[in-house]
Amino acid sequence: MSREKSGGSGAARQDSALRAELGGEIQAGQAAVDAFDEAVALCLGVNRTDLRCLEILAREGSVTPSVLGAGLGLTTGSVTAMLDRLERAGHLTRSPDPGDRRKVVVRATPEVLARVAELYGPIVERGGRMIAGYSDEEVRVVLGFLRGSRALYEAEIERVRGLPGAGRRRV
Repeated sequence: MSREKSGGSGAARQDSALRAELGGEIQAGQAAVDAFDEAVALCLGVNRTDLRCLEILAREGSVTPSVLGAGLGLTTGSVTAMLDRLERAGHLTRSPDPGDRRKVVVRATPEVLARVAELYGPIVERGGRMIAGYSDEEVRVVLGFLRGSRALYEAEIERVRGLPGAGRRRV
């Protein structure tokens, strides 16, 4: 709602406060997701990049190492080290691609998929119940907001990666 439509400066201050509250909740929500993912990674005995790899495998079923590298922003050598680590832990398998034996296909093991489902399942179930309380129109608004937020972050990633010093890690 614009200032003109909101009824003056008092309403504009309320709108501003509401938007600030929304921004705060977004940050708090991101922190909660981050902390939950860290707890899941610890339960699985993996690091956060490994967890993202398992997430891709759970979603896609099977992928090539190059798809994982692109999805995770990793070099070929880093993908190989990650796959070696996850294979040793019993979290994934690598096998020749039946369509092109020169390629390798990576799959999560049934055991790790079951563990991931055990860890994330309650969130999915409770989230589904929460969303069920919203009308279709409300869900469309939330969906539009989330899609826009993701696009915003994806664009900002490129901006930040282009800044001086962005390629260096600080300890």
